[in-house]
Amino acid sequence: MLKSSLTKTRQSFLARLSALVSKNQVDEVFWAGLEETLIAADVGVETTVALVEKLRERAATEKIRAPSAVEMILKDELIGVLRPVSGVQPPTSNLQPPTSNSQTPNASPRVVLVVGVNGSGKTTSIAKLARHYQTQNQKVILAAADTFRAAAIEQLKIWGERLKADVIAHQPDADPGAVAFDAWQAARARNADVLIVDTAGRLQTKFNLMQELEKIARVLRKNDARAPHETLLVLDAVTGQNGLAQAREFAKATPLTGLILTKLDGTARGGIAFAIAQELQVPIKYVGTGEGLEDFAEFDAREFVQGMLG
Repeated sequence: MLKSSLTKTRQSFLARLSALVSKNQVDEVFWAGLEETLIAADVGVETTVALVEKLRERAATEKIRAPSAVEMILKDELIGVLRPVSGVQPPTSNLQPPTSNSQTPNASPRVVLVVGVNGSGKTTSIAKLARHYQTQNQKVILAAADTFRAAAIEQLKIWGERLKADVIAHQPDADPGAVAFDAWQAARARNADVLIVDTAGRLQTKFNLMQELEKIARVLRKNDARAPHETLLVLDAVTGQNGLAQAREFAKATPLTGLILTKLDGTARGGIAFAIAQELQVPIKYVGTGEGLEDFAEFDAREFVQGMLG
């Protein structure tokens, strides 16, 4: 699934890389071409420069002269960029609660706060994440705390009906903190294992965004001092470097524990994953691999690089 979602990135990247590898020697023209290839895949300038510098050092130390040999160590270095923040290898259910709350009535639910700008695929990602939990026999409740947009509330309710998952919602423009509070109470009363909280994504009002996220977290902590247990940022891979800029702002507003990279199948710039990992040092935990509810995969560094390089 992950490999298939990287088809556009792989085709674009390999077309450029193959032209470089076909050359007879590793020279300055080759290194310049490799930099251009990585930047074109949206790996990012800083990440690319650091990566090529490491490759140069390895090529010199290991006396590598053939471009095809550089291609092999490129795979190692790309995995090296992602692996420190890619979670457990092989992939496991990073957010799966250890036991079902049905075994411990009225136990506290695991709270997952989901943030991201409007249009990033946030609400759809919440539905996919909920489905992911359900396949592990976890009972999920959704909280519609994006009260700024009436459409967001309705969209989450529609997903809730499809998933057969309860959605706790108030009227548009209601206090998001109050929604989160009521949702936690409902999740506990109904012995839910996981509470997933949708939030508004309004980067144009950064101060309000920060205050709102802080308030939601504060309200949740009144019920459970450890909540939220996870704060996941949803990023649209199609936006490339703009997505990285968004990630910086959200990282300032709230401590992030992981990322969900969406619309990976719709872009040839999947290299943005490397720029994100290098700069933010926040693990990419999941990727959206298509439009369907099941098009959702746990992130694995080696699988991602293999999907990109073929």
